[in-house]
Amino acid sequence: MITDTHTHLYSEQFNEDRAAMIQRAKDAGVSRFFIPAIDSTYTENMLKLEKEFPNDVFLMMGLHPTSVKENYLEELTKVKALIDQRKFYAIGEIGMDLYWDKSFLTQQQDAFKTQIQWAKEKKMPINIHCRDAFDEVFEVLESEKSDDLRGIFHCFTGTLEQAKQAISYNMKLGIGGVATFKNGKIDKFLNEIDLKHIVLETDAPYLAPTPFRGKRNESAYLTNVVDKLVDIYDLSYQEIAEITTQNSKDVFGI
Repeated sequence: MITDTHTHLYSEQFNEDRAAMIQRAKDAGVSRFFIPAIDSTYTENMLKLEKEFPNDVFLMMGLHPTSVKENYLEELTKVKALIDQRKFYAIGEIGMDLYWDKSFLTQQQDAFKTQIQWAKEKKMPINIHCRDAFDEVFEVLESEKSDDLRGIFHCFTGTLEQAKQAISYNMKLGIGGVATFKNGKIDKFLNEIDLKHIVLETDAPYLAPTPFRGKRNESAYLTNVVDKLVDIYDLSYQEIAEITTQNSKDVFGI
């Protein structure tokens, strides 16, 4: 059994074949799907997805950093209302993104810190989005570090040193299609990170692994990532699947 710890199955890109796409994943052995939030415009679709696939889909809730705009406090109020109201398996995806826009830097920091504090209060893991913002993310994590701080550093693309720093904050590293890219770089040092710190993810419909790079990603393609980790760690396919799924259970509690 393989676990996709980060997949946007509610994306409009799956509207034409969502059920078939999920079945392809299950046929390939991917049978647990953890669904990150973006902002309130997607909440209805996420809840609908959970209703349609109650045994397969596990929802997170949070405000994505690229959705932190002028109305971010209003968005955070909606996040808080939902996590107070019902079960979610993580606060995410949250974090910082300075790739597209740096003008909301302080608001992103505030939203990130606020949501981490909620996660710690509720003993929930976090799911971190970090793009062009390692120093800024680590600064917030350092200020919030505690035994209750834990989660996943989604789509990890940093250096070996940054990987070790992320792990020091009780984070697993979310590894997906980037590990299969020729210029992905993380495959060069991943074998120096104990597999107990690794979880698998697709970030579907984004970041499809080789040989599907540039096309729509889907959870079935996680098998290509497992194949890559078989080479990197010199372990069997089954061992990679079992260990990374157990790691996901340790994070999400299910």
